[in-house]
Amino acid sequence: MSEDGHQRLLQEPVLVLNATYEPINVTAVRRALVLLLKGVAITEEEDGKLLHSSQKTYRIPSVIRLLGFRRIPYQSRALSRKNVLLRDRYTCQFCGRVMPAHELTLDHVIPRSRGGHSDWDNLVACCHRCNNMKGDRMPDETGLRLLRPPRPFTLHTSRQIMRMMGRSDERWRKYLFC
Repeated sequence: MSEDGHQRLLQEPVLVLNATYEPINVTAVRRALVLLLKGVAITEEEDGKLLHSSQKTYRIPSVIRLLGFRRIPYQSRALSRKNVLLRDRYTCQFCGRVMPAHELTLDHVIPRSRGGHSDWDNLVACCHRCNNMKGDRMPDETGLRLLRPPRPFTLHTSRQIMRMMGRSDERWRKYLFC
């Protein structure tokens, strides 16, 4: 496998379960392997792929379970471009097109020039075309409508995203769709 192929493999998603089998996160293969090697998690489902180091071969996990219970408080994720795009599922919130991250911008629904803030309730994923059309105006002044009102990224949002991702990995189904 090429170096590029190894890097892609290490970034693939792995479902993380609490000790009680409750889904609590999605992480990258790289982080999942660290948790396994530290002995704080075990593999519940394997991907079927292998990763070779100079001395050892590792089976790639699809689902891991933490050995100790982690209390997960109600929390909101940090406000960041990545998390806004994830919350909005890489979809322009005005025209509905799904696009790669580099083709999306963040738009302030209430423009900053009109007192809008940079927070979960005012930022949405937006394609360049819609962002240019909207400019520093309100959506209704340009004939644009939001697909969904922006909301904070909560644990509930994370679970919805886990379920969406789980539709593409059969091994996740029994943990997400109970």
